[in-house]
Amino acid sequence: MMAAGGAVLCMIITACGQGATASSVSRTVAPGGHGGTGAPETPGGTGGTGPTGDCNSVRTCYTPRQLQVAYGVRPLLEHGIDGRGETVVLPELAESQQSPPPGGLSDLRQDFASFDRLFGLPAPRLRVVSTFPGPVSPWLANGEEVLDAEMVHTIAPGAALTIVLVKGTSLDNAASAVAASVAALRLGMSQGGIISLSPAGQIGGEHCVNRTQLASLNAALQADADHHVTVVAGSGDAGAAGEPCALITALFGVGTFPPPVKEPILIASDPLVLSVGGTTLNARHTTGAYVSETAWDLPYGTPGTGVQASGGGFSHLFTRPAYQNGVPGIGATGGVPGIGATRGVPDVAADANGHTGMTMVISDGSGRYTIRNSGGTSASAPTWAGIIALADQYAGRHLGFVNPAIYRIARSARYHQAFHDITIGNNTASFPPVTITGYQAAPGWDPVTGWGSPDAQVLVPLLARYASG
Repeated sequence: MMAAGGAVLCMIITACGQGATASSVSRTVAPGGHGGTGAPETPGGTGGTGPTGDCNSVRTCYTPRQLQVAYGVRPLLEHGIDGRGETVVLPELAESQQSPPPGGLSDLRQDFASFDRLFGLPAPRLRVVSTFPGPVSPWLANGEEVLDAEMVHTIAPGAALTIVLVKGTSLDNAASAVAASVAALRLGMSQGGIISLSPAGQIGGEHCVNRTQLASLNAALQADADHHVTVVAGSGDAGAAGEPCALITALFGVGTFPPPVKEPILIASDPLVLSVGGTTLNARHTTGAYVSETAWDLPYGTPGTGVQASGGGFSHLFTRPAYQNGVPGIGATGGVPGIGATRGVPDVAADANGHTGMTMVISDGSGRYTIRNSGGTSASAPTWAGIIALADQYAGRHLGFVNPAIYRIARSARYHQAFHDITIGNNTASFPPVTITGYQAAPGWDPVTGWGSPDAQVLVPLLARYASG
């Protein structure tokens, strides 16, 4: 079977193949050698590298079940709302063993076999399609791809996953990133009802594109909306600073981070995208019960890099969309000086702190696997993609462009039942000697965490009710 010039591969994960991986903060164990889930009930447990370090075991990272409980997903799963019948599309970089990225590569099929066996999850239906002819090793995955896929599978374990491969050089510059994003968005709308972008399909800061490129991106997003496809994207990890136009710099630390610009990133700032910021989740490690949440910010990041805090701010390219009219903080005084009221980013948020992240499992191909943390808005965006998959199943249709419904719910009397309002933290970013002063989390919507994180057992039925589809 062929689609868009590339091979299509389908399978149910039942066995392991070959692969390899490495992680700077990780713990390698044999099957059955993990440490259980009975960690002390401290905020996020204790990380592997000190009080602000990334978690690196099932005792210090959250398990899928704990994340499901914290975000109100578990009651839906227990009533059969698990994403079955829905497909989440994940644009990802095509990889090869000849030029592996920092951190190495693994076989996604093996990763899921280990992940599902460890946590008792059902095997996902995986499919790979390509935006270009003939990727040699379609199942090879970098850590970002594994993160995206395992996060969606955690929230919507019954949903199918379609990987849309873009060229491995797609994030080397803005022009290549735009071309890859447009190709993935247009192919993706024929593959499933939700497209989750993080980071393949992202562009970099708003200043990186010209008018022609912006028009091309917006047209592809409008086509997705017209086909009732929800597009979800992380708001970025550099706080109030835009990410570099060569996004590979932020992703893998290749090259030098350029002088920062205070701006949101594309395509998260486009009003047709559900933009997802990052938080620091505090849930009980014994039960997963939600305790509290703050914005993801320093010191849970690395100054001078693209991994520091929840992306957010006000667009320099897009005026304030109608669904944000009347929202406190997105008026003329909350916009861009000299421009006025513009699109505020993000819309919503979820856990993105590597210290409090969910357990990722990456197989080494020999029956052993590496445990490491999830983190960044590359974790929070697929979390929300999973939430939308649950809502699509609940509604019995593709909800498509959900932003107006999100804002309608958040401005209703059900707000504090459907969302966890994040009121502590900021997204200031540090690039010594330069500091990009960010924004403060506050009651209601704010340009750090949007309306906050989901309580899915309340939010999903409301989305099914209010989204036009």
